[in-house]
Amino acid sequence: MPNDTFGRPLRNLRVSVTDRCNLRCAYCMPEQEYVWLPREDMLQFEEIEKLVDVFLDEGVDKVRLTGGEPLLRRDLPVLVGRLAARSRIHDLALTTNGVLLAEHARSLREAGLHRVTVSLDTLRHERFRDLARYDELDRVLDGIGVAAPLFGGLKIDTVVIRGVNDDELVDIIEFGRTHGAEVRFIEYMDVGGATQWSTGRVVSKADMLETLARHYGAISALPEESSAPARRYRLPDGAVFGIIASTTAPFCSDCDRSRLTADGMWYLCLYATEGVDLRRALRADASHDAIASIIRGTWERRRDRGAEDRLASSNRSPLISLDRLRRDPHLEMHTRGG
Repeated sequence: MPNDTFGRPLRNLRVSVTDRCNLRCAYCMPEQEYVWLPREDMLQFEEIEKLVDVFLDEGVDKVRLTGGEPLLRRDLPVLVGRLAARSRIHDLALTTNGVLLAEHARSLREAGLHRVTVSLDTLRHERFRDLARYDELDRVLDGIGVAAPLFGGLKIDTVVIRGVNDDELVDIIEFGRTHGAEVRFIEYMDVGGATQWSTGRVVSKADMLETLARHYGAISALPEESSAPARRYRLPDGAVFGIIASTTAPFCSDCDRSRLTADGMWYLCLYATEGVDLRRALRADASHDAIASIIRGTWERRRDRGAEDRLASSNRSPLISLDRLRRDPHLEMHTRGG
């Protein structure tokens, strides 16, 4: 297993299966128009499998399917089944916005998917429409209702934005409790296409904990050693939730994640502006060992600490300009899987 220059292993691979999405969430896709990856460049399932096999040989044992919205990819349960058959994948997960989850949850479970994470930023219809441009809240809630009994430990991810949904923390925890789901609150991040980001809109981990403590009482941190991005906490009644404090308390020192886009670009950091084109090597009939050498050498040179660099920056304006995003869709968060 290769380690990077800071001793971080290559363990966790996020595989985007499409850059398309059926929502337009304000923290991810706030603009009216987007440039999409050419369809002919999209990796076929067999190509994804070949690349995943190389990553498994290099030490990866956790794979998460992402998008865009991954359930827009036709026949996704077929890919899930093929990946689930690989015993070296100890954790095979999916992140979805939940709009199509109700109709696909059972087939995904039968195919062997281990875990599901659903993005849910509000429980209010008008806010959902304002945040995502379309009011699909009922379909998302239906999806959670269908998936929760099928997938133990379903997680709900909520991006918290000041003045938008920061008054719903308690409501979302209570909603998660009714479905046996663990809620993870995420600080608003200045990555990719978050063109409306500003420091004033960030609700910090400290602010979230203070808000929840006023309602529930004393909150205790759970001691655990993990490279997972969420730090987990327990309420006085035993309920557990997490906070991903990527903006105010980055976890770069433990980051073992990398991202493969739907067209085969490999990024070592969510903040990275350059990637490695693995599709080119794959379609040039490079051998398994040759691609492994590219991956190993690239990871061993890795110095990325993007969130920490942004925290230290004196200029916390949006990371990438709109005109540059329109020239290169790879810079979008929805392209590289969040």
